[in-house]
Amino acid sequence: MSELTSVLAAFKEATRCEASVWVEPRAGGPPQCEAATYRGPPVERWPGPAEGAQRITTPGGPALIAAVPGPRHAWLLVGPSPSSRAALETHLRFLLPVVSHFLQASLEVEHAATELAERYEEINLLYTIGEILGRTVTLEEAAHTILTEVSETVGARRAALLVHDTATGQLRAVAALGARPAALPPIRTDDPCSVTARVFRTMHPEIVEAGQSFCPEEAEHREGAMLSVPILWTATQGAEPLGVVNLSGRRNGAPFTAGDQKLVAAVASQIGTAIQNARLVRTSLAQQRLEHEMQMAHDLQMKLLPAGAELAPDADAAARLIPAESVGGDFYNFFRLGRGRVGVLLGDVSGHGYQAALVMALVMSASAIHAKTTSDPGETLGALLNTLREELTATEMFLSAFYAVIDRSAGVVRYANAGHPSAFVVHADGTSERLPALDLPLGLGAEAPSTAKHRWNAAGDLLVLFTDGVSDARNRDGERFGEKRVLEVVGRHRADAAAAIVQRVFDAVQRFLGGARFRDDLTVVVVRS
Repeated sequence: MSELTSVLAAFKEATRCEASVWVEPRAGGPPQCEAATYRGPPVERWPGPAEGAQRITTPGGPALIAAVPGPRHAWLLVGPSPSSRAALETHLRFLLPVVSHFLQASLEVEHAATELAERYEEINLLYTIGEILGRTVTLEEAAHTILTEVSETVGARRAALLVHDTATGQLRAVAALGARPAALPPIRTDDPCSVTARVFRTMHPEIVEAGQSFCPEEAEHREGAMLSVPILWTATQGAEPLGVVNLSGRRNGAPFTAGDQKLVAAVASQIGTAIQNARLVRTSLAQQRLEHEMQMAHDLQMKLLPAGAELAPDADAAARLIPAESVGGDFYNFFRLGRGRVGVLLGDVSGHGYQAALVMALVMSASAIHAKTTSDPGETLGALLNTLREELTATEMFLSAFYAVIDRSAGVVRYANAGHPSAFVVHADGTSERLPALDLPLGLGAEAPSTAKHRWNAAGDLLVLFTDGVSDARNRDGERFGEKRVLEVVGRHRADAAAAIVQRVFDAVQRFLGGARFRDDLTVVVVRS
């Protein structure tokens, strides 16, 4: 807690009184010193919250120790000091709320990081589904993969994705797990006893327990308790039901939860967008024209991306982006901010295709404006969110974003991280430190991201950023490339120019894939300043 240490040092300078803060480890054991100007002698007995201040004797004079109010077991020791006991008590009363505030803020940061880590699997699933749908023209090509991903996350043995056939008024399975789609009988949308039909008609999800709402026409579609979620297309004139996703046969026997329902509803929303887009594509474009326009979109996207030379002479920077398909959702940008400072932006729009390409283009143009109006990374991403909010809401998309401002003269990098997992500072000795994500991706929350800072050694530090397409690249055996391999390559070649390091990473990924096709956009950014 460097900030708390600074506060105690300022307190000592003003009062000539020593102070230290002690915290009990979460795993138990004796309290450890978190911040101090003077640690003092061993404390024989740590007072409880209701006991008030306890006087102890040190070689330098008397001191007081008291429990710090708050959820953590912590203590504040004030002294020794040439002041009287009354002055020590005054010092203690002054410092206790300050220390309590710092410890509470630290705890809230830890909770935010834990919550984001717990939600990473769900966020990653939404990214995966968006990427799968963005690379296909028809739902049938992706439906089985989608069901597999969703079922693994929720833990269901049986699953079915049913799409409404407007000609027959039936819901037909286009993909299934635990049964062949052709073996599942269609369900009439007006069936009075079918949960699936009712969910389609009402456009509201349902969780039914084993034996509840049994319907003979639906028997082949479920195993025990079932989670049924409508697939909707939301337009300006209202919502339109397109199908239903059913999950049943939970592996651990636990009931489906509201969290499961919310997650599957988010996936179903993406599926609904994909179904509607596929319909529009089939009715408005021939496949040849679509491929031609996708190539044009790819060329446009590549032209939007800056060269690393734009940061010279303030920084040696390099970046490379390879989309999985013609157009992708990855993006990066560089900014020279004056006085030797440089800005570096990297992000990933959920999905691929025209919508992701449009959002990516909006990010590139808006970020160039907002980066010049404020030097605070959190404010920059907050302004970017305000610019994109309407588009993200309309398309039901979101994006991870990491933005850093490197100030080499001040020896600090200030950054905001909205849901981007792979951002690191690699030091001259090859070790690395993660710049963690403490905020949700843009579009999943209403608040502007926060700003954090990290020390920066201009003589040896590298800023290394990459998207999950790099770390999640899988070879023919299904093995992930992983963050560790990326950082090992960077660490071995950290003395090289930034462009050479980026090339080394891509060479390592290609060797690892062994000819396997990558499933996601690949982007790597390296900056030395």
